[in-house]
Amino acid sequence: MSNCSRKPNKLSRRDFLHDVGIAAAGLVLASCTPKGTPAPTAQPVATQVAATVTQAGVAQATSVPVANPKATVAIAKAATYDPKLIKQQVQAVLDGIGGIADVLAHGNRVAIKVNMTGGVTSVPLPGIPEIESFITHPEVVRALIELLRDAGAKDIFIVEAAYEDESWPHYGFTDVAKSTGATIVDLTHEAPYKDFATTPVSGPGSPFIYDKFIFNPILQDVDAFISVPKMKCHNVCGVTQSMKNLIGLVPYRFYVVNGSDTYRSGFHGSSDEIMHRLPRVIMDLNRARRVNLSLIDAVMTGEGGEGPWITGQFQQVKAGFLLAGKDPVATDAVATATMGFDPTIEYPTSPFLHADNHLNIAHSLGLGTNVLSEIKVVGATIDEVKTPFKPSY
Repeated sequence: MSNCSRKPNKLSRRDFLHDVGIAAAGLVLASCTPKGTPAPTAQPVATQVAATVTQAGVAQATSVPVANPKATVAIAKAATYDPKLIKQQVQAVLDGIGGIADVLAHGNRVAIKVNMTGGVTSVPLPGIPEIESFITHPEVVRALIELLRDAGAKDIFIVEAAYEDESWPHYGFTDVAKSTGATIVDLTHEAPYKDFATTPVSGPGSPFIYDKFIFNPILQDVDAFISVPKMKCHNVCGVTQSMKNLIGLVPYRFYVVNGSDTYRSGFHGSSDEIMHRLPRVIMDLNRARRVNLSLIDAVMTGEGGEGPWITGQFQQVKAGFLLAGKDPVATDAVATATMGFDPTIEYPTSPFLHADNHLNIAHSLGLGTNVLSEIKVVGATIDEVKTPFKPSY
């Protein structure tokens, strides 16, 4: 792409989101107009073997149709990032969802996608570290890596398409990698490979906006992929959890408008496209690289937006818990419910005030469920940890 070697001028994310001067004609992208959301995918009916007794008193196995087993999401309280407490509670949520043996069943190479949105140039809230408001806390990642090692994971990679190389030591992930033997792979660059890979979007359903993405090959070389976001509100998408976290998989320079920013403006599109476009880009990303496990940091986070650049709205919330699940849609739905929002509500109802609810789209594709009655919550209950968040207006 011709703009790949061009050093972009800085444009604030807040300014970009309100810049009505971006024209759709400036997008050199495939399939810019989103297709309609497909009908929900029919789910197969499960069967179980039940023992019945014949008149002769002999046990006989019969197949009995049963409802699909509920997706399971675990919640564990944690008021601080004390390392001992965090490891104990990460262990608790992983145990609550049946452990991670099945996550590692296909091999022992694992990628952990953290959330380092904004970069080191973002001014934090006064007196509040970024990792206690809008960046994944490194202690959550440290605990996860240690438990993955105990479960047999051999090669563990901490990944993110960082805005600046300084982000890794600044937010504590360099120290975590060194102490745990994990490897950092910055998805902004092609290293340790010779080049990027083109990865297709594959079922269920047809691609909405992109039929392929430019990824660092590590994303397809690993056997398991874990999304570890910070639970927050989002100015466009309403909430940002484990599925929205995948926006940070791609090098921004391949997905900008005319090389004028560092915020993947191609994902947003023009001002009149964004409400339909961005939620569907999230779906395309989640079908190009499926999430095998979600672990959400909701110990200390933020409301009113995704970071302090949402001026006048973003502020810290001490929610005090962690969540985990193997169905990312269900995990994000439970997280959304703990914020006081209905995960099935549609635009323009709070928190989905500016765009379509991407969780509804995910459900319609058959990627998982955002219907709380279809989800089994273990550990702490939603009501026990519910902390009403202010949406981003």
